[in-house]
Amino acid sequence: MRDTLRELLTGQDAAFDAGSLALYTTDASNYRHAPLGVVLPRTAEDVIAGVAACRAAGAPVIARGGGTSIAGNAAGPGLILDTSRYFSGVHEMAGRRARVAPGTVLDDLQAVAAPSGLRFGPDPSTHSRCTIGGMIGNNACGSHSVAWGRTADNVESMEVLLYDGTRMDVGATSRSEVDRRAALPGTEGRVFRELRDLVDGNLGLLRKELPAWGRRVSGYGLEHLLPENGFNVARALVGSEGTCVTVLDATVSLVDLPKSRVLAVFGFGSDIDAADAVPAILVRNPLTVEGIDIGLPGARDSGLPEGNAWLMVELSGEDARQRAEELARELRRPHGVLTDPAAQRRLWRIREEGAGLATRMTDGSEAWPGWEDAAVPPERLGAYLRELKRLLAQHGRKTVVYGHFGEGCLHMRIDFDLLTTAGIANFRSFMEDAADLVAAHGGSLSGEHGDGQARSELLPRMYSAEMMTLFERFKGIFDPDGRMNPGVLVRPRRFDADLRLRAPNVPVTLGYPRDHGSFGEAIRRCVGVGKCRNTSGGGVMCPSYRATREERHSTRGRAHLLAEMVNGELITDGFRSEEVRDALDLCLSCKGCLSDCPVDVDMATYKAEFQHQHYKGRIRPLSHYSMGWLPLWLRVSALAPKLANAALRRPRIAALAKRLGGIAPERQLPTFAERPYTRSRKPREGGKPVVLWPDSFNNYLTPQVLHAATEVLEAAGYQVVVPEKNVCCGLTWVSTGQLGMAKRVLGRTLAVLEPYLDAGYEVVGLEPSCTALFRGDLGHLMPGDKTAVLLAERTRTFAELLEQAELPLRELDIDAITQVHCHQHAELGFSADEKLMARAGIRNSTLDSGCCGLAGNFGFERGHYEVSKAVAEDRMLPAIREAAPETVVISDGFSCRTQIAQESRRSPVHLAELVRDALRHG
Repeated sequence: MRDTLRELLTGQDAAFDAGSLALYTTDASNYRHAPLGVVLPRTAEDVIAGVAACRAAGAPVIARGGGTSIAGNAAGPGLILDTSRYFSGVHEMAGRRARVAPGTVLDDLQAVAAPSGLRFGPDPSTHSRCTIGGMIGNNACGSHSVAWGRTADNVESMEVLLYDGTRMDVGATSRSEVDRRAALPGTEGRVFRELRDLVDGNLGLLRKELPAWGRRVSGYGLEHLLPENGFNVARALVGSEGTCVTVLDATVSLVDLPKSRVLAVFGFGSDIDAADAVPAILVRNPLTVEGIDIGLPGARDSGLPEGNAWLMVELSGEDARQRAEELARELRRPHGVLTDPAAQRRLWRIREEGAGLATRMTDGSEAWPGWEDAAVPPERLGAYLRELKRLLAQHGRKTVVYGHFGEGCLHMRIDFDLLTTAGIANFRSFMEDAADLVAAHGGSLSGEHGDGQARSELLPRMYSAEMMTLFERFKGIFDPDGRMNPGVLVRPRRFDADLRLRAPNVPVTLGYPRDHGSFGEAIRRCVGVGKCRNTSGGGVMCPSYRATREERHSTRGRAHLLAEMVNGELITDGFRSEEVRDALDLCLSCKGCLSDCPVDVDMATYKAEFQHQHYKGRIRPLSHYSMGWLPLWLRVSALAPKLANAALRRPRIAALAKRLGGIAPERQLPTFAERPYTRSRKPREGGKPVVLWPDSFNNYLTPQVLHAATEVLEAAGYQVVVPEKNVCCGLTWVSTGQLGMAKRVLGRTLAVLEPYLDAGYEVVGLEPSCTALFRGDLGHLMPGDKTAVLLAERTRTFAELLEQAELPLRELDIDAITQVHCHQHAELGFSADEKLMARAGIRNSTLDSGCCGLAGNFGFERGHYEVSKAVAEDRMLPAIREAAPETVVISDGFSCRTQIAQESRRSPVHLAELVRDALRHG
């Protein structure tokens, strides 16, 4: 079947290699299926060709958008049609409607609609990467469905493709139009005849079992075919999860953007108390009522009012603030009322990232989807949650609850054991009992994610046998051959089959202290929520995906490849895999995912591990010998820096050096300092001793930075101490996966630093990547080493050390912009730097500009220049160009300063140099 598809799809954007298939074995669910192939359609005609090939081969069709489906809706053993890569765009805006391609990302539609004062109502937390087609597939809702409804309530019409090749326009249909279309020849006539007969013969059953309650997402939306609902075929197909048709085009309705919003946050003693309060809040006509629990990582330290659970109530209108205060007086709960949009966004981030945050509980244990979006009518929410908590306890499970309390929809990740036979049996038992519970409360197994493989098998516990027969009949009308996303909704797969979790015993070199020493557990951090596919918002993650828009260059794509490598089914050569090597090649090791990914995936560490294992006993890329061993070459250059600089200024010698070193020919080679800091400093006695870390970059290339820091530290009352022997953090060996050498270098460094640390000295670093290594990666490299633990505890950034120090500073009265080094963003934080700049009279604007693109050795390596430049052009370089000429550009990272200097006309400085200028001398 795969060979037939390959032959039929020659000339299409289709892939059948193991690496491409591995990227699409799963979505954001617990399930795994190896696809037959992957097609990236650019047009409707490409989709039609893909479905035609499946028809000729007898292959299933699996439609996919952003791949964020939590129920297993978008992974299956068929041909994947990924519309998100190319088949996107808002084709038309007319009044309060928009016509869009299925691969259009929700945020892109919102950006087009916003200038007209409009927006698409449904807004799932994955809005920065979910597609309209995917939202149609599972009838997505989001936090504002209280006011604006589900996707089904906002779709007006669609152009759809059936498996047999028939194209149809569907939407609301009058009785006369139904009769006219039922009389047509061919498939379209048959479809409308059979739909008409289904409805006419079952009006009572449809009205009884399919109430208009907004969060009934499970099953098919046959209620939209009732005469009183306009026989709306488009809306009946919303939520069909790709089991009936493929969407080619959709016209959606838009709602008014609120002119002002107020966010009221109320604290409660428990999530059950919060659930009980919901009905009283709904009478105030809020835009949303969202709930979070104290167990959700990040909630405890986010400045919320006193409580163990919270409701976030958003109100709009000119009297929103007054209504919020009235509600506070009525509820008599600890509360806060936020009107500042930035403060509101900080709280919304915790709620929006819940699907990822809840995957790791506060005790570090793993938790999984499965029972993650069941819903009951809001007036039943408190009673349902009480019984659910008792059921969890009976099955020995724990969870964190959050979600759309205003519509009775609760999200949760539960600590299921999906790795052992006994654990999976417990999973099945709990799911069956929970399904019975939600049905007893008149609820829905799914409140917004759809049924997928996770819940389709349980639908008979919610619906009668007669309704299940109608569901199967409905699918058969559109897909009589059963080739559209088979195993979902009707004739379902078991929900405890095809689980993607594995517990491999993979020998590794690094320690993985946050994952119990397990590489497999570390890889399982990625559950597929896909925040790394965000291309329009802020943050650092994921620069390579933003540059290429290819799944394999996203954090999620790389994690999926590593998981498949460990599983050994599609990728069979383990750490020798060329597919994984090539996908990791464009990973900048920026560590943006460590801070921006809700579950702290650390792809830079996984890349280092992979490279170490991949090249063990083999010849490495030339850049690993040149830039991986850079500290050694810098030490050699210091013997005759003038001679080295003179030689490298000669074009032929420079070109030869680049070629031999695997360095991009487009790059300028740095200039060596005439004297390194360690040979030119003048020690001073007196003051509290502190070790100034003489990192290789500043020591041998920009020693003026270390000299400036020395002046400032001495002015602050410190005695600057530099280790008497050569030291190195080993960063360049880590970033090139030479972990054995990195450990040896660090072992020698720890031996040198041990007396200083034992004496109580702190260590201050100026190069963020080195400082971050001591605070972060050191635990991976030297697990259990007492001196390493002490070094991590004692390491400070320049600004952190000076936070409480008295400094004789004058006001510089200058404007500045700062490019924060990615490793500082991930590991260290930047608030101390902003405070220090304020003390020095620097009016700073910290750029939210992502990675600089150079990223240590990455941007210097041959073959990386174009991506490095594209990353810089994404946000950083445009922001620097927009700054006034007199605005100072600050960047503490050597690679950031190098990229800025080489790709713009600005000369960036280290913060230490500016603070030195602010010293009051005399």
